[in-house]
Amino acid sequence: MAKTQRELAFLRDLYINDDWTRRFTELADKHLDMGDAENLLYLNAGTGNHCFEIKEKAGDELAIFAACEDEDLLAIAQDKALALKTDVDISMMRFDDNAFDAVIADASLVRPRNLADLIDDTARVAKTGASVMVMVPTAGSFGEIFSLIWEVLLKEDMGEHGAAVEGLIAELPTAARLEEMAETAGLVNIKTETANEVFEYDDGEAFIASPLVVDFLMPEWLSSLTDGEKELVTKKLAELIDKEDGKLTFRFSVKATVLKGEKAH
Repeated sequence: MAKTQRELAFLRDLYINDDWTRRFTELADKHLDMGDAENLLYLNAGTGNHCFEIKEKAGDELAIFAACEDEDLLAIAQDKALALKTDVDISMMRFDDNAFDAVIADASLVRPRNLADLIDDTARVAKTGASVMVMVPTAGSFGEIFSLIWEVLLKEDMGEHGAAVEGLIAELPTAARLEEMAETAGLVNIKTETANEVFEYDDGEAFIASPLVVDFLMPEWLSSLTDGEKELVTKKLAELIDKEDGKLTFRFSVKATVLKGEKAH
């Protein structure tokens, strides 16, 4: 049964932040340079963890504003801010154009088809010369899973949905395509940094029971199927993983990528 928005927000905070988002934010931290920035906007702040970490390191010299994706994530982030006694300003408001010295966006859970719009928005709110950073999985991610889903669909006489799997693969942007989006949005001095992240599970059952997989990844991957078909494919996927990997753990890899640029003068 699909989770409610509130349930997904709590899962995001309890599991996804550490299991998924941390992979991207740790890479971002290696390439994050605030320079002389006096204010920063964080788009798709989730439950706020990375914002609070940046604020703790930067201190009072950097004012941080954060925009959460929905009201339930916002409530958790605001509760955390109160507990931490931090002055990070968290909301869901639409910010003014040309307002920030630096902008960071977490696109790690954004559907690839919506990525260009998000990059456009980072450029919109950035001041001329401001630094912009976007975190996103790129082409080559999830390949181990997509091939198995394709195999299951064929074995279960659902090959007509194979085009959807092909679409998932094609939608993931290459680093070059990501840079093109940034250039179209008006960014310059564009660079991408990529790290290969490996996710490991004891067996097929552990894989399909993972909140990351069952609640955040699979709903998008299997969106063309009925609820009954989704249940069948998920079950058969776990069985196929165990059949092919035997007593070995199951792993899949993600190309975690950070895009950096500056808003053109």
